[in-house]
Amino acid sequence: MKLSHEVVTVETTHPFIIARGGSSTWRTLCVKLLADDGVEGWGEAAPSGLYGETVDSGIAVLERLRPIVEASDAWSLEALEHAMRTSIAHNGALKSAISAAAHDIVGKRLGVPLWKLWGLEPGAAPRSSFTIAIAPDIATTRQRVKEAAPYPILKVKLGTDRDREIITAVREEAPAKVIRVDANAAWTAKHALRMVPILQDLGVEFLEQPLPGHDLEGMRFVRERSSLPIVADESCVTSVDVAKLAGVVDGINIKTAKCGGLREAIKMVAIARAHGMSVMLGCMIETSLGITAAAHLTPLLDAVDLDGAALLKKDPFAGATIAGGQVVLPTGPGLGVTKR
Repeated sequence: MKLSHEVVTVETTHPFIIARGGSSTWRTLCVKLLADDGVEGWGEAAPSGLYGETVDSGIAVLERLRPIVEASDAWSLEALEHAMRTSIAHNGALKSAISAAAHDIVGKRLGVPLWKLWGLEPGAAPRSSFTIAIAPDIATTRQRVKEAAPYPILKVKLGTDRDREIITAVREEAPAKVIRVDANAAWTAKHALRMVPILQDLGVEFLEQPLPGHDLEGMRFVRERSSLPIVADESCVTSVDVAKLAGVVDGINIKTAKCGGLREAIKMVAIARAHGMSVMLGCMIETSLGITAAAHLTPLLDAVDLDGAALLKKDPFAGATIAGGQVVLPTGPGLGVTKR
C-alpha cells in the first residue's frame, strides 16, 4: 500500500471551550492508503495535546510508520494495528486514521459498509448527544441551548467557577431533555461530591470524568459516594486501562483518536462488557471522515457523543449524520464517506 496525507483546517460554529481551554480553529490530518489493486482508503487523525499529539507530530510519526504500513496487507487488519501498536507508543489519533483507512479498503473490496462487515444492525445505534461547550457568559449559554433545539440529548461541559449557574441555566432552557455533564478532569473529589446532589436535582443522567485521569482512587472515592453514574474518559485511553477501572467507575468513554484503531475500540467494548460497565463512544472536533469511522461502532454502545462534525461551520466530507440526535450510518462500501 502507498501512504499519503493532507492537512485539513476547520472552524467550529462557536468557540469550542472546555475546562482546559479550546479554540475556534482546528487542524486534522487526513490519511490516504492506496492498495495495489487501486482501491483507496481514507481515515482522519484528530490529535489532542492532552495525549501529546499535534498534527505536526502526527506527520513525523507517519513517516516512522510508513515502512510498516506500506509493507502491510490491507486485509490483515489485526496484524496492521498490532504492528503499529508495538512499533510506536501513544499517537492514537494517527494510528486510528491508518486503521480506518485500511478498514475502508476492506469494506470497499467486499462492497459492504463496516457495520455490515461487523454484523451490526444500524438501527440499534443510540441517539447522539450535542455538546454545550463553556461559553463566556450565561446569556450565551442559554442561546446555544436554544440553537440545539433539534437535539433531545445535551452534553454540558463544566469545570469553571460558575458550574452551578451554567447547569441550572441549561436545565431551565431545556426542561425535558436528557442532560449529561462532562467536567473534563477539572474537579477535586470534594467539589465533585458537592456538585453531585445539584446535578441529580436537575435530572442529570451521568457525570463524566470529574477528576484528573490519573486519580483512579479519587474516582473510586467519588463513585462510592455518588448517586449518579460516573463515566471515565481521560482515565480510559486504550484496552489496557479498562480492567483497571472495574469497580472504579460505572462506564467508559471510548474515542478512536485515543485508543488507536477500530479493532482496539471493539476490544475495549468487549472488556468493558465483561466487567459489567456501560460503554459510551465520544469524539474530538473532527470532520465527517473521522466521525463516520467511529459511528460504525455505535450499534454496540449504550451512549453516543458524535457531534464533532455537527459543530463545524463547514464540513469537507459527507458520511454519517446525527440530525436530531439520530445516528444514520452510510450504506456505501467501507466507511461510506465522500468528499463534498
